[in-house]
Parts: sequence; C-alpha cells; structure tokens
Amino acid sequence: MNFLKQAYERYFLHSFLTRSFFYLCAFSICIFVLIFSFSFLFAIAKTILVCVLLITLIDLFLVNTYEEKINCKRITPSVLALGDEQNIQLQIKNTSNKSVFIEVIDELPKEFQNRNFSFKFHLETNSERSITYSVLPQTRGAYQFGNCNIFVNTFLGIIQHKIVFRIPENTPVYPSSIQVKKHELLLFNKLHSFQGMKKMRKIGHSYEFEQIKNYTIGDDIRSINWKATGRRNQLMINQFGDEKSQQVYAILDKSRAMNMPFNGLSLLDYAVNSTLVISNTALRKDDKVGIITFNEKIGSIVKATKIPKQLKLISETLYKETESNFEANYEALFSFVSKQIKQRSLLILFTNFESYYTMERYLPIFRKLNRSHLLLVVLFKNIEIEKYSYESAIDTLDIYHKTIGKKFLYEKEMMVKELAKYSIQSVLTAPEDLSTQTINKYLEFKAKGWI
Repeated sequence: MNFLKQAYERYFLHSFLTRSFFYLCAFSICIFVLIFSFSFLFAIAKTILVCVLLITLIDLFLVNTYEEKINCKRITPSVLALGDEQNIQLQIKNTSNKSVFIEVIDELPKEFQNRNFSFKFHLETNSERSITYSVLPQTRGAYQFGNCNIFVNTFLGIIQHKIVFRIPENTPVYPSSIQVKKHELLLFNKLHSFQGMKKMRKIGHSYEFEQIKNYTIGDDIRSINWKATGRRNQLMINQFGDEKSQQVYAILDKSRAMNMPFNGLSLLDYAVNSTLVISNTALRKDDKVGIITFNEKIGSIVKATKIPKQLKLISETLYKETESNFEANYEALFSFVSKQIKQRSLLILFTNFESYYTMERYLPIFRKLNRSHLLLVVLFKNIEIEKYSYESAIDTLDIYHKTIGKKFLYEKEMMVKELAKYSIQSVLTAPEDLSTQTINKYLEFKAKGWI
C-alpha cells in the first residue's frame, strides 16, 4: 500500500493530461468509428490506440524526471512602496540535460486581484532564465506572496507536470520612500525649479546669529557690529543664518471623508505619502518633525524631533494607519494641540470637506489653532467631478448633473477664500500633486520667515 501511495504521489498527483492527449484520443475514436465501414482499419486502430497509451506512459515518466532538475527563486524588495511600481524577479533554472517547455504561475497577494498571471517559454538544457514583472501596491499592510507553480512539458506534450515551490513571503507595504527620494532630488539639485518646485526668494531678515565676518561690498550696513569694528579697526558685520529647529507637525484626518479613492489610492494614502515627503524635507532643512492622526479620537502621535531615526519612526507609524467610518473630532484635536504643543509650530492639516457648510462648522477651531500656531489646511480637488463638469452635455439631465458638479467645485474655491479671510493658509490640490504643492508652501513659509 505504501508503494502504491508513493507511486501515486510521485507520478500522478501533480501530473495532468494536456489537450494533445485528447486530440490523439479523438483521432483514435474516429478510426474506430470508421471500422463499421472499413473493417480493415481495425488493426490500424488498435495499433494507434496502443501507441497513444505507450507514448502517454513514456511522457509521464519523462516529465517526472524534471521534479528535481528545475529550481525556482523569487526575489522581492524587503519593503514595497505604496502607490509606486516595483519589480519582482523570478529565476528559473534547468539543471537537466534535456530542454523543457515551462509555464510559470506565481501566486500574487490577494490585494492585486490577479488570478490569471502566468508566463510561458522554452528553457534549454543547463540554462537559466529570469522573469521580471512589476506590481503596484495600492493599500498599506502586509502582502503575502504564495507558492510559485511551474508546469513542465516534454517535447511529446502529452503530460504536464506541476512542480510547487513553497516560497511564501510576507512583504510589508510602507509609505512611498521612492517619492521621498524623488522629491529630495528635485528639491536639492540645481534643476528643481524646472520640475514643479518653486524656488522662493528670501524676504526680510533672519535673526539666528551665525558669525561675525569682514564687511564686503553689498552687505547690509544695518548689520554692522560697531564694537567688533572698533576692536579690529575695520568694518565687521554680523552674519545671520536661517532660523532652524522649528517644529513641523503633519496632522492626518482619518475620518470617512478621507476614504475617497483616486487612481486606486485613498486620500489618506496620498496624505500618508505626502507626510513622509514633507517630513524628509523639513528634516533636511534642520527642522523638527512629528505627526498626529485622529478621527473620532486622537490616534497615533510622534513627537516632533530631528533625531536620525525620526523618518523611519514616522514611516512605521503611518504604515499601520487606516481610514475610519466615523466623523473627525476636531474638538479633540484642538484640546490635544493646546495641551501638548506649547511651542509655536507649523501644523499641516490633511483633510477633506465635501461641502462648504461642513468646513464652516469647523472654522472657529481652525481660527483658534491659527492664533497659537501657523496652520496650513490641505484640501483635495475632486478631479473626477472637475473632468466631468467641463465635458460637453448631451441632454437636459446631463446639464443638470454638470451644473451640480460645477457648484461643488465652486464650493471648494469658496472654502479657500473663507480660510484666507481669517489669515488661515490653505492648499487646494489634485491628489497626485499633493506632495509638490505642500513642499512649495513649506518653502514659502521658510522664505518669508514665518517658521
């Protein structure tokens, strides 16, 4: 019994008949049918049937010899970046002395919803082939890659044998570090002003003392240090640098309003990626960065510092954040900020309001926050409605729908104007432009000396 069980598992459990086998069987059946009219075909029909069965058994034996001769390895990044395409590589090696026809089916994580994912190719003797495909994670969390299944055929093509490589991998999807590096390059290289980043002219006077130096033509005479000039018997001037180590807090609204999807990502996902980008930018500018998340209550908190591991800590904290089905509690946010953030800071609030009335309801809280801190409210354009509203209408109902859409867009613009009326800074941007617009605003505040 054990012998039969082992033989079954070895030769039959993972072996499958192909279409070629059924075509041959259909041909044999046709010959047997013709025997009723042509009796001399009986011997030929039996011979063909025996040959089909013999070839099938030979192919079954041959295809099973590849069980130990085919190797497979999957190479994945240690961390996948949210909203960015990344490459996954499969390496298949044939160590036998016979060529083989291969079909590879890799079990992708359920988040990708791809059930028809395969590659077919011919692999020569003692050769190796690499397959590279890209994936686009659209939600944060742990992605579970399953087995890699390889189906092999010989040149006979009667039997297909399945070889299962159990290489499950649990790969986390973190906020996009790729976007962080991209914006870092745009910000700090010489060409960033041509790539959507504004280069702001420094206005006013900074008051963080740096050093005393010799006066040169063009220096501001108001900064002359008369005491040092008297001691050195030559004009000396105080040099000031940019004010540093200011606090920057990214505040993420996790309420149901941030669950709206655009291009596969929710508004919270866009805010998460942008938070990582602006945090990296502020750290490079020597400011302290922190985050606060909230929905019906205060969620995760990372205190503003500029330690080397701060960006990693923020990334790991944002990795766990998910949207809520509740309304945002701005009263709780105001209470927390008032008690915990004593130093004047830049508060970047990522939120979304679908109506002017909703924003107006929370306006008194925004005004209170703006008295003690510099508040930047980041709002999202509904690009789908904007695109639809400016298309040509085809009937009366379509005109009605487009009018409602334009009214919605007008309310978004009114929100920005209402905030500006009370000196509250705001950004109204498409989700894909969020990081660039937020960085531009931050650089503008730095240039004006507001933080």
